[in-house]
Amino acid sequence: MDNNDILIRLRYALNLRDTEMVKIFKFGGVELTEETVRKLLIKSKETFRYNDDEVGDHDETENKEENIKCKNSTLESFLDGFIIFKRGKQEAKPGQPERPVLKNNENPNNFLLKKLKSALTLTSEDMIDILNEAGVTITKGELSALIRKEGHKNYKECGDKYARNFLKGIALKYRG
Repeated sequence: MDNNDILIRLRYALNLRDTEMVKIFKFGGVELTEETVRKLLIKSKETFRYNDDEVGDHDETENKEENIKCKNSTLESFLDGFIIFKRGKQEAKPGQPERPVLKNNENPNNFLLKKLKSALTLTSEDMIDILNEAGVTITKGELSALIRKEGHKNYKECGDKYARNFLKGIALKYRG
């Protein structure tokens, strides 16, 4: 699952409009137009799964609109902006360490879980319920390992299965 797919699924799950997406990116420190946001929300060729007979249709749509690949920094800005959008801006406290920056080669799934937990004010039990709603059973210990800081001895990298199903569960919870 690439970053564009994450944005597409988040937009659907949380029922966000293009204007809200632009506002969220702005809160995260990135100025984008609605047109640019729409281009970020186009699935890339690599994420399409299609049969040989559908290739012609896909190529025509790909030529009409060029998608923009969403970098980790862009996704991070969106998630930071989403926290501000949902909870309001929080002033940094003196002596507070800098927030970790998502590297371009790093898997964004763990970061996604942490940021959504914060933005939607979810408890671990809420997250477990959301994953159960999507058909994935996870223990509190396993979830804790996914949310830990990278480098911690109990840190576990979040696979696409958990991230995809978490977004599916959010869609089920918030869209009905």
